[in-house]
Amino acid sequence: MNDLGEALALGAGKIHLLGGGTPAQIPAVQDIWRARMAAMISDEPDVFDAMLSNYDQPAGNPHFREAMAGFLNREFGWPVTAKNIGITNGGQTAFFMLLNRFAGRMTDDSHRKILLPLVPEYIGYGDQGVGRDGLFTARKPRIEELGDRQFKYRVDFENLNADAETTGAICVSRPTNPSSNVLTDNEITRLSDEAIRLGVPLIIDNAYGQPFPGVIFEDVTPVWDEHIILTMSLSKLGLPGTRSGIVVAAEETIAELSSMTAIMGLANNNIGQGIVKPFIESGEVLKISHEIIEPFYRRRSAMAQELAHELLPADLPWKMHRSEGAFFIWFWFEGMKITAKELYDRLKARNVIVIPGNYFFYGLETVDDDWKHRDECIRVSFTQGEATLREGFRILGEELANAW
Repeated sequence: MNDLGEALALGAGKIHLLGGGTPAQIPAVQDIWRARMAAMISDEPDVFDAMLSNYDQPAGNPHFREAMAGFLNREFGWPVTAKNIGITNGGQTAFFMLLNRFAGRMTDDSHRKILLPLVPEYIGYGDQGVGRDGLFTARKPRIEELGDRQFKYRVDFENLNADAETTGAICVSRPTNPSSNVLTDNEITRLSDEAIRLGVPLIIDNAYGQPFPGVIFEDVTPVWDEHIILTMSLSKLGLPGTRSGIVVAAEETIAELSSMTAIMGLANNNIGQGIVKPFIESGEVLKISHEIIEPFYRRRSAMAQELAHELLPADLPWKMHRSEGAFFIWFWFEGMKITAKELYDRLKARNVIVIPGNYFFYGLETVDDDWKHRDECIRVSFTQGEATLREGFRILGEELANAW
């Protein structure tokens, strides 16, 4: 994070920032949010003043929660009310509360862990445990090679080995940051059944997925049930600075999150909820997602893949995870003579910032030391413009050649 912050401070042209997770600034989307703010100031000054001047309920603005519940009722027929909707100060905060609620040291002095059925998984979960014991237990993926330098991760259900006594929850992201992997409907159904068998929640991080912001390139069915905790965010709608996370869960879980918010931060950020509420009520958020945001990132993904084929050495065995959503290309450099961390350092010395893949493989307890895959991957963001991507990929290609 220090390296990413320094890169942002130095600005474009000095650092080729291919490592961050900040959404792209999409002009058409920025125009929508500017127009909404201007309309609030001119047409709804009382609403605007209340948004800035008042503390909301710890669970979130009641009108926004009603709007979200109504939206989910209409779009998917989910039997949710405002009591099933909770707002947090960003998705990261939601996961800090959820992961520590369902895992770690319990009131009966037992210890439970979050089961990650497939890694690599989002780096931001890894250090969120407040106890001394590990918070996660993870499983290696099955790697399916697809040809044309592509591969895909799949859940290895034969080696899931989940234990009801020690599992606090199952957690996945869909699409997955870093790899862009999208769990299939069948995989989600099987994980849901496993959660029911264990008597634990299935937590689905939906920050990039359906219904919004819809940065997902596969046909999938959004799911929710009483045992599923679904998280969403306004960040990937182009509003990361508003720090607005959305949790859809059983009423008891929302009540617990509300209590935690009251203790930790009193209330949530009001601004994102105030800006987006009418777009949720009208359903226009789907039009923004499907007609502007998703096509933008699909084009960026295609451009990044083309640049990789153009600029990375054709005689080396590099591969990309099939691009199925989110903002990233996940590279696998099988047989590379140095580690991804060493490659990161070499790239950083040439003002290119990526994220080494080893940090995304946390929670593995029984993996053989000779499983080198963890040290052969990097995450590259394609939210930057073509010039930054082209120069970054050119330098990456040179350093890969040097690494072999």
